[in-house]
Amino acid sequence: MKDNKVTQAYEIAKERYAQLGVDVEKVLTTLEQIPLSIHCWQTDDVSGFENPDGQLTGGIQTTGNYPGKARNIDEVRQDLKEALSHIPGNHRLSLHAIYGDFGGKFVDRNEIEPKHFESWMQWAKENNMKLDFNSTSFSHPKSGELSLSNPDDSIREFWIEHTKRSREIANAMGEYQNDPCIMNLWIHDGMKDETVNRLKYRQLLKESLDEIYKTPYKHMVDCLESKLFGIGAESYTVGSHDFYLAYGVKNDKVVTLDIGHFNTAENVADKISSLLLFTKEIMLHVTRPVRWDSDHVVTINDSTLDLMKEITRADALNKVHIGLDFFDASINRIGAYVVGSRSTQKCLLQALLEPIERLRKYEANGQYFERLALLEEAKTMPWGAVWDMFCLRNDVAIGDSFISEVQKYEKNVSLKR
Repeated sequence: MKDNKVTQAYEIAKERYAQLGVDVEKVLTTLEQIPLSIHCWQTDDVSGFENPDGQLTGGIQTTGNYPGKARNIDEVRQDLKEALSHIPGNHRLSLHAIYGDFGGKFVDRNEIEPKHFESWMQWAKENNMKLDFNSTSFSHPKSGELSLSNPDDSIREFWIEHTKRSREIANAMGEYQNDPCIMNLWIHDGMKDETVNRLKYRQLLKESLDEIYKTPYKHMVDCLESKLFGIGAESYTVGSHDFYLAYGVKNDKVVTLDIGHFNTAENVADKISSLLLFTKEIMLHVTRPVRWDSDHVVTINDSTLDLMKEITRADALNKVHIGLDFFDASINRIGAYVVGSRSTQKCLLQALLEPIERLRKYEANGQYFERLALLEEAKTMPWGAVWDMFCLRNDVAIGDSFISEVQKYEKNVSLKR
């Protein structure tokens, strides 16, 4: 698309939005300052570097066998740089503990150290990125059904040590980059069928968390992520939303809302305003559940739009961290990154362009017909022209032109693996 056409369309859009009281230039400045925490595990289907050909366990599954997945740390970084070259703005990178730079040696989960992630810190700095971190409890001989809630002391202590070390690594990352590293804790613990010792496992999980969080850190933020159920844990999940919500509020920890970890009929956006009253921040894992936590690539749909609108309506952009968590092995992995990230940003842009002051005024005055009418009109405003200008200013592909670039990378790089 020609730059002058983009500019012309943008000027018309800006004028139309101004009539609704929306400052589009201010919106673009705001959007520029909102990073996505982009997950590293879309590059290789959550395989990591311990055993890249190993089978996923712990309620996690990827489907498909699209050719060209990353096989090592260099290919992961190469793919990330390619994907980011098509995503406007400056973003963060979220690493799982199994993606350390282990130098070709096996380092067990309870032995990981900051030194195993020093090259990631350097790489992120060179590429103008900040890092976030995740402990990894799945796909390990000691994973089984239960990790931090396991009645076996040796297994539970193994995972406690792993999580302690993960927090230490996150703190080192935060100190190095002079910006807090968000450290997310998610465990798969649960059972497939009827469970009679629910309280016992949750008591053990609470005790494990208490031990893990004994050491305070200045350069990282602790987050707790719940799950509704997983494959092989359909009947009982130890770390439920209720459990982590209560623990987070009591212990001043951030609660992570993964969009796929709730009943698909549940409106996750509605949780934002409630959590903001009782927790200092919120972490999001944005994905697209299809019938369950299937982690499909994010698209512009009602759930993502509602989520972004609720954040902006609550003036909570400085309190909500937006991370991505989808992994699809059935399509081009770089293309998945680009589509999912850009779709998330497009939803955020539409939320920022909402004529919120007029809408609030209508609501305060009891003018509900006017509120509904304006909400509907806002849906068909020319936000796409604003998006194109955002891409132009960030020197990334406008429209669908990134498709050919991803195809070129596939032909020249990934298909040769």
